[in-house]
Amino acid sequence: MIQDILTAIPLGIFLSFLIGPVFFVLLETSAVKGFRAALVFDLGVVFADIVFILIAYFSSYKLIESLKNDPAIFIFGGILMLTYGIISFIKLKKLKNEVSEEEIEFVFQKKDYRALFIKGFLLNFINVGVLLFWFLILITVGPKLELETSRMITFFGTLILTYLIVDMGKILLAKQLKHKMTPKNTLTIKKVISVLLIVFGIAIMLQGWFPSDQKIVKKALEKIE
Repeated sequence: MIQDILTAIPLGIFLSFLIGPVFFVLLETSAVKGFRAALVFDLGVVFADIVFILIAYFSSYKLIESLKNDPAIFIFGGILMLTYGIISFIKLKKLKNEVSEEEIEFVFQKKDYRALFIKGFLLNFINVGVLLFWFLILITVGPKLELETSRMITFFGTLILTYLIVDMGKILLAKQLKHKMTPKNTLTIKKVISVLLIVFGIAIMLQGWFPSDQKIVKKALEKIE
């Protein structure tokens, strides 16, 4: 059990520092809205991870393999993220042109925790690559854990908890920038985040058109079969 925990901790730290859309939105949410808002957003992300782990654990290898080989899944997920980024960018441009700085500050400081949780969940869930990541972890670590339910719960529970604790550290650090978040700076950062979402959306779509990045999963599946 101790060995399972020690194996999961470095992986949880690594996962927390993977650069992706969630990474940037988490830091931006903390800097603009504060610790509690960012934590709620992160809990939505973690919930999506838990759903993915359960899907990977209970689904058959053939189902995951067919999902992996279907480029439409990646293209659809990429289009969703791309669309979200474009709409966010357009809304920010309209906001800058139509309202005062005081009104902008009020809009950005507004906290809807349910919306933040859903945003974190959906932003992670539409990235199909995350499901493939968890499946790869499962087929790599599962045999070493002898597929025992208690050991699997210990391993993945420790991994998720480590991930969440490290994220809380990132949230606290980002929160220190809150006093510098003038309406103008906040607007600029949100625009940059929107552009990054567009870039990540395109990158996900390219995984559907050019699926060479998925070879590592395919090799793992071939070993199992």
